[in-house]
Amino acid sequence: MATEGSTKAILAALLANLGIAITKFVAYLFSGSASMLAESVHSVADSGNQLLLIIGGRRARRTASADHPFGYGRSRYVYAFLVSVVLFTVGGLFSIYEGINKLNHPHELTNVWLPITVLLVAIVLEGFSLKTAIAESNKVRGNQSWVNFVRKAKAPELPVVLLEDLAALIGLVLALLGVGLTVLTGNEAFDAYGTLAIGALLVVVAVILGIEMSSLLIGEGAGPQDVQKIRKALSETEGVESVIHLKTLYIGPEELMLGAKIAVNENSSGQDIARIIDLAEAAVRAVMPVAKTIYLEPDILRSKTNA
Repeated sequence: MATEGSTKAILAALLANLGIAITKFVAYLFSGSASMLAESVHSVADSGNQLLLIIGGRRARRTASADHPFGYGRSRYVYAFLVSVVLFTVGGLFSIYEGINKLNHPHELTNVWLPITVLLVAIVLEGFSLKTAIAESNKVRGNQSWVNFVRKAKAPELPVVLLEDLAALIGLVLALLGVGLTVLTGNEAFDAYGTLAIGALLVVVAVILGIEMSSLLIGEGAGPQDVQKIRKALSETEGVESVIHLKTLYIGPEELMLGAKIAVNENSSGQDIARIIDLAEAAVRAVMPVAKTIYLEPDILRSKTNA
């Protein structure tokens, strides 16, 4: 369900950004607006980013190999991190450069009705894309706040699309404000300021994405509530006396690896231990279906000593 929702949100954003990018470039060529050029490059960068997310999803579905025994699930994190790099360089830094250039070499806007019309249409289209991303995110967000959803989500696509769409919508408003103030005052500096504001916005969003994706690349475990559910499932398994220690790691957005040392009765036979492990694995998967790779080590709990 989460993967299907992510794909739907990505495709909606891709189609919207491709159409918007073309119209923005046309408006820039006829008007000479720096804000419009910044927004054009922003839309091109966003379109490329959605393609990166699609490629990452396809590569993540490759079958595990001898060199990659745990599969390629983290490919989605790699490509999501590349999105932040593209957004920072192609989107943010270029917009800042263009804004500075426009301040140093101002020129009068022409055909101002065209960029204003394009920006208004783009706001509607980006709003549709953001609405789709919000609707798909709500299906998996649960009771989390939006900030926690972006920070804690293990599947990177929806948080990336959400932040991109939000940044795009705010950027369009900034561009509209810059062009509008330039028309009203005759001061081309407002168009340049709008461009600089767009660049700063994209840099901030890119840094946020980079931090979150790098955390996933390094490796994140299950959240406290999920760890508690796993520990409870193990502890309540028949034959398990206690959970000595437990570690988890997401090796992909929808695959959790679990390692635990469990205490069993010292008189348990090999057959008993095998049965206990089977029951414990089934109990864990019942509460955490994403726990597809489970390693359980049976041990005897020794009082007053470390296992």
